[in-house]
Amino acid sequence: MNPARPAHGLVTLRVNGTEHALDLPAATPLLAVLRNDLALNGPKLGCGLGECGACMVLLDGRAARACTLPLGGVAGREVTTLEGLGSVAVPHPVQQAFIHEQAAQCGYCLNGMVISTVALLRRCPRPTDAQARDALSHNLCRCGTHVEILRAVQRAAAA
Repeated sequence: MNPARPAHGLVTLRVNGTEHALDLPAATPLLAVLRNDLALNGPKLGCGLGECGACMVLLDGRAARACTLPLGGVAGREVTTLEGLGSVAVPHPVQQAFIHEQAAQCGYCLNGMVISTVALLRRCPRPTDAQARDALSHNLCRCGTHVEILRAVQRAAAA
């Protein structure tokens, strides 16, 4: 056992700008904490193996898979979920682009697509189509809205 990370105890993290002190096992998956303890349902449980991207969050501004991150590993770091990007009244520019392009069908992958796009645009404000495809290549979508998703990325980049 790593003495820097107790097996159980108070873990503090910042989610969507709000600090939370949680008395949970350090090995608890971040996704479970977000959904079950903080009632944030943007990140979804897909594969549970870090393969599909449905659980994506921003961790210190970079895209990360919440299903594979232990709570103890994110202590003291900034976590942003889909809910922390914008609101129904004032959506984030990426959310607005996805809405405008109707880039969702079932919506299950949408969280990961939006989060990955936000992370991409932070590091590359004007991505090429190839860069957008590469950034989204680790997010699985089975509905077939890939063309609309790529249009949404370019619309958000232009906004």
